[in-house]
Amino acid sequence: MNDSETLYGSRIGVDVGRARVGLAATDPAGILATPIDTLKRDADHLSDLHRIVAEATERSAVRVYVGDPINLRGKKTASTDDAHLFARQLAHLLTAAGLSTQVRLIDERLSTVSASQKLHQAGVSSRNQRSVIDQLAAVAILEHALMLENNTGADTGTLVSAEQEDNSDG
Repeated sequence: MNDSETLYGSRIGVDVGRARVGLAATDPAGILATPIDTLKRDADHLSDLHRIVAEATERSAVRVYVGDPINLRGKKTASTDDAHLFARQLAHLLTAAGLSTQVRLIDERLSTVSASQKLHQAGVSSRNQRSVIDQLAAVAILEHALMLENNTGADTGTLVSAEQEDNSDG
């Protein structure tokens, strides 16, 4: 994507956690981000990843933005390697499905904090946030990516390929 080219197509946002994966998606014009679902992590059978591939297929998604969990100082966290592996596996499955959908890692700093604050402001107790907080974190990730796309007119985030190794030293 460059300044003279506007990418048309849905985007999917993914908030990867140890137990759950939050999903959000945009409309085909890539304007409005809405929550889709919260998936249970499934490292053994990859049903969570297959569900994202199905969403990408159904929505003709052009991008999947996976939240990159780095800390406020820009360093890796305990979840960084897990999210990077998830993104590589997703890129592999998308390619295997014959899709040209790009997977991009994007800074997700404060996405869950932002989602929790919005839920608290809406009167949702901390105990009742679990079912939707991951979806709202995915919305925050997606909104951040859309803002960067619109402000720069360029691709945003780090492109992930199925073959790449994680060589970042954080």
